[in-house]
Amino acid sequence: MNLPDLHRAEPIPPEALAEITRLMQDADLFRYTAATKAPVSLLEREFAHMMGSTYALAVSSCSAALFLSLKALNLPENARVLIPGFTFAAVPSAVLHAGCRPVLCEVGDTYRIDMDDFAVKLPGVDAVIVSHMRGHTSDMDAIMSLCDTAGIPVIEDAAHSLGTVWRGRKIGTIGRIGCFSFQSYKMINAGEGGILITDDADLAARAVIMSGAYEHNWNKHPVLAEAFAPLQNTLPLYNMRMSNLAAAVIRPQLPQLPRRVRDGQRNHDHVAARLSVSPHVQVPAPLTGEERAPDSIQFNLVGMDDGAIRDFAATTAEMGIKVQVFGQSTDNARAFWNWRFIPDLPELPRTRAMLMRACDLRLPVHLAPAQLDAVCDVILRALDRTARAAA
Repeated sequence: MNLPDLHRAEPIPPEALAEITRLMQDADLFRYTAATKAPVSLLEREFAHMMGSTYALAVSSCSAALFLSLKALNLPENARVLIPGFTFAAVPSAVLHAGCRPVLCEVGDTYRIDMDDFAVKLPGVDAVIVSHMRGHTSDMDAIMSLCDTAGIPVIEDAAHSLGTVWRGRKIGTIGRIGCFSFQSYKMINAGEGGILITDDADLAARAVIMSGAYEHNWNKHPVLAEAFAPLQNTLPLYNMRMSNLAAAVIRPQLPQLPRRVRDGQRNHDHVAARLSVSPHVQVPAPLTGEERAPDSIQFNLVGMDDGAIRDFAATTAEMGIKVQVFGQSTDNARAFWNWRFIPDLPELPRTRAMLMRACDLRLPVHLAPAQLDAVCDVILRALDRTARAAA
Protein backbone atom coordinates (compact mmCIF):
# COMPACT_ATOMS: atom_id res chain seq x y z
CA MET A 1 0.00 0.00 0.00
CA ASN A 2 1.02 3.65 -0.35
CA LEU A 3 2.96 5.02 2.57
CA PRO A 4 1.09 7.52 4.75
CA ASP A 5 2.06 11.17 5.11
CA LEU A 6 3.50 11.28 8.62
CA HIS A 7 3.23 15.06 8.75
CA ARG A 8 -0.49 15.30 8.01
CA ALA A 9 -2.57 16.18 11.04
CA GLU A 10 -6.07 14.97 11.82
CA PRO A 11 -8.75 17.17 10.22
CA ILE A 12 -10.06 20.09 12.28
CA PRO A 13 -13.59 19.28 13.55
CA PRO A 14 -16.30 20.86 11.38
CA GLU A 15 -17.74 22.65 14.42
CA ALA A 16 -14.87 25.12 14.11
CA LEU A 17 -16.02 26.30 10.68
CA ALA A 18 -19.21 28.04 11.82
CA GLU A 19 -17.39 29.93 14.56
CA ILE A 20 -14.57 30.94 12.21
CA THR A 21 -17.13 32.17 9.68
CA ARG A 22 -18.86 34.23 12.36
CA LEU A 23 -15.58 35.74 13.46
CA MET A 24 -14.62 36.60 9.90
CA GLN A 25 -17.96 38.28 9.29
CA ASP A 26 -17.82 40.23 12.55
CA ALA A 27 -14.07 40.88 12.27
CA ASP A 28 -14.07 40.12 16.00
CA LEU A 29 -10.57 38.65 16.12
CA PHE A 30 -9.05 40.45 19.12
CA ARG A 31 -9.56 38.60 22.38
CA TYR A 32 -10.49 41.71 24.37
CA THR A 33 -13.04 43.20 21.96
CA ALA A 34 -16.00 41.16 23.18
CA ALA A 35 -17.47 42.08 26.54
CA THR A 36 -17.99 38.41 27.41
CA LYS A 37 -17.57 34.97 25.90
CA ALA A 38 -14.69 35.75 23.57
CA PRO A 39 -13.41 32.43 22.13
CA VAL A 40 -10.04 32.87 23.86
CA SER A 41 -11.72 33.43 27.22
CA LEU A 42 -13.93 30.39 26.72
CA LEU A 43 -10.90 28.30 25.76
CA GLU A 44 -9.09 29.33 28.94
CA ARG A 45 -12.09 28.40 31.06
CA GLU A 46 -12.57 25.04 29.32
CA PHE A 47 -8.88 24.12 29.35
CA ALA A 48 -8.49 24.96 33.05
CA HIS A 49 -11.56 22.85 33.85
CA MET A 50 -10.27 19.96 31.75
CA MET A 51 -6.91 20.02 33.54
CA GLY A 52 -8.36 20.63 37.01
CA SER A 53 -6.45 23.91 37.35
CA THR A 54 -7.67 27.24 38.68
CA TYR A 55 -6.29 29.56 36.00
CA ALA A 56 -5.31 29.31 32.35
CA LEU A 57 -3.80 31.89 30.01
CA ALA A 58 -3.85 31.30 26.24
CA VAL A 59 -0.92 32.86 24.38
CA SER A 60 0.81 32.87 21.01
CA SER A 61 3.00 29.79 21.59
CA CYS A 62 4.35 27.42 24.21
CA SER A 63 7.61 29.38 24.01
CA ALA A 64 5.65 32.50 24.99
CA ALA A 65 4.08 30.55 27.87
CA LEU A 66 7.52 29.48 29.14
CA PHE A 67 8.86 33.04 28.85
CA LEU A 68 5.87 34.53 30.68
CA SER A 69 6.14 31.84 33.36
CA LEU A 70 9.73 32.81 34.07
CA LYS A 71 8.85 36.52 34.13
CA ALA A 72 5.83 35.86 36.36
CA LEU A 73 8.09 34.16 38.91
CA ASN A 74 9.86 37.53 39.31
CA LEU A 75 13.30 35.91 39.31
CA PRO A 76 16.43 37.97 39.93
CA GLU A 77 18.45 39.31 37.02
CA ASN A 78 20.61 36.59 35.43
CA ALA A 79 18.75 33.91 37.39
CA ARG A 80 20.02 30.40 36.75
CA VAL A 81 17.36 28.07 35.30
CA LEU A 82 18.05 24.33 35.21
CA ILE A 83 16.82 22.61 32.04
CA PRO A 84 17.41 19.16 30.53
CA GLY A 85 20.05 18.83 27.84
CA PHE A 86 17.48 17.11 25.61
CA THR A 87 14.76 19.55 24.67
CA PHE A 88 13.83 21.86 21.79
CA ALA A 89 15.94 24.98 21.25
CA ALA A 90 12.93 27.14 22.12
CA VAL A 91 13.35 26.23 25.80
CA PRO A 92 16.85 27.66 26.36
CA SER A 93 15.83 30.50 24.05
CA ALA A 94 12.90 31.37 26.34
CA VAL A 95 15.26 31.28 29.31
CA LEU A 96 17.64 33.75 27.67
CA HIS A 97 14.77 35.91 26.42
CA ALA A 98 13.56 36.20 30.03
CA GLY A 99 16.95 37.54 31.11
CA CYS A 100 18.01 34.28 32.76
CA ARG A 101 20.90 31.84 32.28
CA PRO A 102 20.25 28.24 31.22
CA VAL A 103 21.99 25.50 33.20
CA LEU A 104 21.95 22.16 31.38
CA CYS A 105 21.77 18.75 33.03
CA GLU A 106 22.35 15.32 31.55
CA VAL A 107 19.62 13.15 30.03
CA GLY A 108 19.92 9.37 29.93
CA ASP A 109 19.25 6.84 27.19
CA THR A 110 15.57 6.65 28.22
CA TYR A 111 15.23 10.36 27.19
CA ARG A 112 14.61 11.34 30.81
CA ILE A 113 16.52 13.59 33.20
CA ASP A 114 19.57 11.99 34.82
CA MET A 115 18.57 12.45 38.45
CA ASP A 116 22.13 12.19 39.77
CA ASP A 117 23.30 15.07 37.56
CA PHE A 118 20.09 16.98 38.32
CA ALA A 119 20.74 16.74 42.06
CA VAL A 120 24.35 17.87 41.64
CA LYS A 121 23.39 20.94 39.60
CA LEU A 122 20.28 21.95 41.55
CA PRO A 123 22.03 23.93 44.31
CA GLY A 124 22.42 27.54 43.22
CA VAL A 125 19.68 27.57 40.59
CA ASP A 126 16.64 29.82 40.90
CA ALA A 127 14.10 27.81 38.89
CA VAL A 128 13.71 24.54 37.01
CA ILE A 129 12.05 23.81 33.67
CA VAL A 130 11.25 20.13 33.21
CA SER A 131 10.78 19.35 29.53
CA HIS A 132 8.73 16.19 29.09
CA MET A 133 10.49 15.79 25.77
CA ARG A 134 8.48 13.89 23.18
CA GLY A 135 6.12 13.03 26.02
CA HIS A 136 8.64 11.08 28.10
CA THR A 137 8.09 11.92 31.76
CA SER A 138 11.07 12.16 34.09
CA ASP A 139 10.75 11.06 37.72
CA MET A 140 8.47 13.89 38.86
CA ASP A 141 8.25 12.57 42.42
CA ALA A 142 12.02 12.81 42.83
CA ILE A 143 12.22 16.16 41.02
CA MET A 144 9.48 17.77 43.09
CA SER A 145 10.90 16.40 46.35
CA LEU A 146 14.31 17.92 45.64
CA CYS A 147 12.89 21.22 44.40
CA ASP A 148 10.32 21.60 47.17
CA THR A 149 12.98 20.96 49.79
CA ALA A 150 15.20 23.61 48.20
CA GLY A 151 12.33 26.06 47.65
CA ILE A 152 12.91 26.11 43.89
CA PRO A 153 9.87 26.61 41.61
CA VAL A 154 9.26 24.10 38.83
CA ILE A 155 7.81 24.95 35.42
CA GLU A 156 6.60 21.99 33.35
CA ASP A 157 7.25 22.22 29.63
CA ALA A 158 4.41 19.91 28.61
CA ALA A 159 4.43 20.86 24.92
CA HIS A 160 4.49 17.16 24.00
CA SER A 161 2.51 15.83 26.95
CA LEU A 162 -1.10 16.98 26.81
CA GLY A 163 -3.05 13.96 28.08
CA THR A 164 -0.11 12.29 29.83
CA VAL A 165 -0.62 11.16 33.43
CA TRP A 166 2.04 10.66 36.12
CA ARG A 167 0.86 8.42 38.96
CA GLY A 168 -2.69 9.70 38.75
CA ARG A 169 -1.77 13.37 38.23
CA LYS A 170 -2.01 15.17 34.91
CA ILE A 171 1.31 16.32 33.52
CA GLY A 172 1.39 20.12 33.62
CA THR A 173 -0.38 20.28 37.00
CA ILE A 174 2.50 19.02 39.15
CA GLY A 175 4.82 22.05 39.06
CA ARG A 176 3.94 25.67 39.86
CA ILE A 177 3.12 26.32 36.20
CA GLY A 178 2.41 24.03 33.25
CA CYS A 179 2.94 25.10 29.62
CA PHE A 180 1.39 23.44 26.56
CA SER A 181 1.63 23.79 22.78
CA PHE A 182 -1.02 23.88 20.06
CA GLN A 183 1.51 23.83 17.21
CA SER A 184 0.58 21.59 14.28
CA TYR A 185 2.64 18.59 15.38
CA LYS A 186 1.01 18.42 18.82
CA MET A 187 -2.04 16.51 20.08
CA ILE A 188 -4.26 19.58 19.49
CA ASN A 189 -3.47 21.56 16.36
CA ALA A 190 -3.98 25.28 15.78
CA GLY A 191 -0.89 25.77 13.63
CA GLU A 192 0.56 27.87 16.43
CA GLY A 193 -0.50 28.72 19.97
CA GLY A 194 0.13 27.85 23.59
CA ILE A 195 -1.42 27.97 27.03
CA LEU A 196 -0.18 28.02 30.62
CA ILE A 197 -1.98 26.82 33.73
CA THR A 198 -1.45 27.48 37.43
CA ASP A 199 -3.28 27.54 40.74
CA ASP A 200 -1.36 30.62 41.91
CA ALA A 201 -3.42 33.82 41.52
CA ASP A 202 -0.40 36.12 41.78
CA LEU A 203 1.52 34.21 39.11
CA ALA A 204 -1.54 34.18 36.88
CA ALA A 205 -2.09 37.92 37.33
CA ARG A 206 1.49 38.80 36.46
CA ALA A 207 1.44 36.55 33.38
CA VAL A 208 -1.91 37.94 32.21
CA ILE A 209 -0.76 41.55 32.36
CA MET A 210 2.60 40.86 30.71
CA SER A 211 0.91 38.83 27.97
CA GLY A 212 -0.70 42.09 26.84
CA ALA A 213 -3.74 42.82 29.05
CA TYR A 214 -3.15 46.55 28.92
CA GLU A 215 -5.14 49.16 30.80
CA HIS A 216 -7.96 47.25 32.51
CA ASN A 217 -8.40 44.33 30.12
CA TRP A 218 -7.34 42.08 32.98
CA ASN A 219 -10.91 42.54 34.26
CA LYS A 220 -11.92 39.96 31.64
CA HIS A 221 -9.83 37.27 33.34
CA PRO A 222 -11.13 35.20 36.29
CA VAL A 223 -8.40 36.22 38.73
CA LEU A 224 -9.12 38.13 41.92
CA ALA A 225 -8.97 41.90 41.45
CA GLU A 226 -6.77 42.05 44.55
CA ALA A 227 -4.09 40.20 42.57
CA PHE A 228 -4.37 42.47 39.52
CA ALA A 229 -4.89 45.96 40.93
CA PRO A 230 -1.44 46.46 42.53
CA LEU A 231 0.20 45.44 39.23
CA GLN A 232 -1.52 48.02 37.02
CA ASN A 233 1.14 49.86 34.96
CA THR A 234 3.99 48.26 36.93
CA LEU A 235 4.86 45.46 34.48
CA PRO A 236 6.07 45.57 30.86
CA LEU A 237 3.71 44.36 28.13
CA TYR A 238 5.12 41.71 25.80
CA ASN A 239 1.94 41.30 23.70
CA MET A 240 1.88 37.52 23.33
CA ARG A 241 -1.90 37.17 23.17
CA MET A 242 -3.78 34.43 21.32
CA SER A 243 -6.30 35.52 18.70
CA ASN A 244 -9.94 34.47 18.68
CA LEU A 245 -9.35 32.62 15.38
CA ALA A 246 -6.81 30.28 16.99
CA ALA A 247 -9.11 29.66 19.94
CA ALA A 248 -11.99 28.85 17.58
CA VAL A 249 -9.81 26.16 15.97
CA ILE A 250 -8.70 24.71 19.31
CA ARG A 251 -11.95 24.56 21.31
CA PRO A 252 -13.76 21.86 19.26
CA GLN A 253 -10.67 19.66 19.55
CA LEU A 254 -10.66 19.54 23.36
CA PRO A 255 -13.43 16.91 23.53
CA GLN A 256 -11.41 14.83 21.03
CA LEU A 257 -8.41 14.58 23.35
CA PRO A 258 -9.31 11.33 25.21
CA ARG A 259 -9.92 9.51 21.94
CA ARG A 260 -6.70 10.88 20.42
CA VAL A 261 -4.74 9.77 23.48
CA ARG A 262 -6.17 6.25 23.19
CA ASP A 263 -5.38 6.12 19.48
CA GLY A 264 -1.88 7.46 20.08
CA GLN A 265 -1.19 4.83 22.73
CA ARG A 266 -2.50 2.10 20.43
CA ASN A 267 -0.34 3.26 17.53
CA HIS A 268 2.77 3.65 19.65
CA ASP A 269 2.47 0.20 21.23
CA HIS A 270 1.74 -1.45 17.86
CA VAL A 271 4.83 0.08 16.26
CA ALA A 272 6.99 -0.59 19.33
CA ALA A 273 6.07 -4.28 19.23
CA ARG A 274 6.78 -4.54 15.50
CA LEU A 275 10.13 -2.74 15.63
CA SER A 276 11.34 -4.53 18.76
CA VAL A 277 11.71 -7.78 16.82
CA SER A 278 14.89 -6.26 15.38
CA PRO A 279 18.04 -6.77 17.48
CA HIS A 280 19.04 -3.24 16.48
CA VAL A 281 16.02 -1.51 18.08
CA GLN A 282 15.52 -0.69 21.75
CA VAL A 283 12.32 1.13 22.77
CA PRO A 284 12.61 2.49 26.34
CA ALA A 285 9.78 1.35 28.60
CA PRO A 286 7.63 3.90 30.46
CA LEU A 287 8.42 4.57 34.09
CA THR A 288 6.17 2.95 36.68
CA GLY A 289 3.01 5.03 36.91
CA GLU A 290 3.59 6.91 33.66
CA GLU A 291 0.72 6.85 31.16
CA ARG A 292 1.90 8.55 27.99
CA ALA A 293 -0.15 10.30 25.32
CA PRO A 294 2.16 9.75 22.34
CA ASP A 295 1.85 10.95 18.76
CA SER A 296 5.37 9.77 17.94
CA ILE A 297 7.79 7.02 18.86
CA GLN A 298 11.44 7.18 19.84
CA PHE A 299 13.83 4.25 19.78
CA ASN A 300 17.57 3.70 20.16
CA LEU A 301 19.69 1.96 17.55
CA VAL A 302 21.79 -0.82 19.06
CA GLY A 303 24.99 -2.39 17.72
CA MET A 304 25.46 0.14 14.89
CA ASP A 305 28.29 2.64 14.49
CA ASP A 306 27.78 6.25 13.37
CA GLY A 307 28.28 5.38 9.71
CA ALA A 308 25.70 2.61 9.80
CA ILE A 309 23.24 4.87 11.64
CA ARG A 310 23.61 7.55 8.97
CA ASP A 311 23.17 4.90 6.27
CA PHE A 312 19.99 3.66 7.99
CA ALA A 313 18.51 7.17 8.09
CA ALA A 314 19.38 7.74 4.43
CA THR A 315 17.92 4.37 3.44
CA THR A 316 14.60 4.96 5.17
CA ALA A 317 14.37 8.38 3.50
CA GLU A 318 15.00 6.83 0.09
CA MET A 319 12.25 4.30 0.84
CA GLY A 320 9.77 7.03 1.69
CA ILE A 321 9.86 7.31 5.50
CA LYS A 322 11.63 10.10 7.39
CA VAL A 323 13.33 8.78 10.53
CA GLN A 324 15.19 11.55 12.33
CA VAL A 325 18.28 10.60 14.32
CA PHE A 326 18.56 13.57 16.66
CA GLY A 327 22.34 13.76 16.86
CA GLN A 328 23.07 12.74 13.28
CA SER A 329 20.76 15.32 11.66
CA THR A 330 22.54 18.47 10.51
CA ASP A 331 21.74 21.50 12.69
CA ASN A 332 19.03 19.64 14.62
CA ALA A 333 17.39 22.08 17.05
CA ARG A 334 17.11 19.31 19.67
CA ALA A 335 20.86 18.61 19.79
CA PHE A 336 22.29 20.79 22.56
CA TRP A 337 25.63 21.38 20.80
CA ASN A 338 23.72 23.39 18.18
CA TRP A 339 22.53 25.89 20.81
CA ARG A 340 25.53 28.10 20.14
CA PHE A 341 23.57 31.12 21.37
CA ILE A 342 24.21 29.89 24.95
CA PRO A 343 27.33 31.44 26.51
CA ASP A 344 29.74 28.83 27.90
CA LEU A 345 27.73 25.96 26.41
CA PRO A 346 28.70 22.85 28.41
CA GLU A 347 29.49 19.38 27.17
CA LEU A 348 27.05 16.65 28.20
CA PRO A 349 28.68 13.35 27.21
CA ARG A 350 25.83 11.07 28.28
CA THR A 351 23.22 13.18 26.50
CA ARG A 352 25.40 13.39 23.38
CA ALA A 353 25.86 9.61 23.28
CA MET A 354 22.09 9.11 23.54
CA LEU A 355 21.28 11.66 20.83
CA MET A 356 23.72 10.07 18.39
CA ARG A 357 21.61 6.89 18.27
CA ALA A 358 18.11 8.05 19.28
CA CYS A 359 15.55 7.92 16.47
CA ASP A 360 12.36 9.95 16.19
CA LEU A 361 9.34 8.93 14.10
CA ARG A 362 6.04 10.79 13.91
CA LEU A 363 2.92 8.65 14.35
CA PRO A 364 -0.17 10.80 13.74
CA VAL A 365 -3.00 9.39 15.82
CA HIS A 366 -5.32 8.97 12.81
CA LEU A 367 -3.12 6.28 11.19
CA ALA A 368 -4.77 2.89 10.66
CA PRO A 369 -3.05 -0.42 11.59
CA ALA A 370 -2.31 -1.22 7.93
CA GLN A 371 -0.59 2.14 7.52
CA LEU A 372 1.45 1.55 10.66
CA ASP A 373 2.50 -1.85 9.35
CA ALA A 374 3.60 -0.30 6.05
CA VAL A 375 5.80 2.15 7.96
CA CYS A 376 7.24 -0.64 10.12
CA ASP A 377 7.98 -2.77 7.06
CA VAL A 378 10.08 0.04 5.59
CA ILE A 379 12.05 0.57 8.79
CA LEU A 380 12.70 -3.15 9.31
CA ARG A 381 13.82 -3.58 5.70
CA ALA A 382 16.12 -0.56 6.04
CA LEU A 383 17.60 -1.99 9.25
CA ASP A 384 18.18 -5.34 7.59
CA ARG A 385 19.75 -3.75 4.51
CA THR A 386 22.03 -1.55 6.62
CA ALA A 387 23.12 -4.46 8.83
CA ARG A 388 23.94 -6.63 5.83
CA ALA A 389 25.95 -3.84 4.19
CA ALA A 390 27.94 -3.31 7.40
CA ALA A 391 28.67 -7.02 7.87
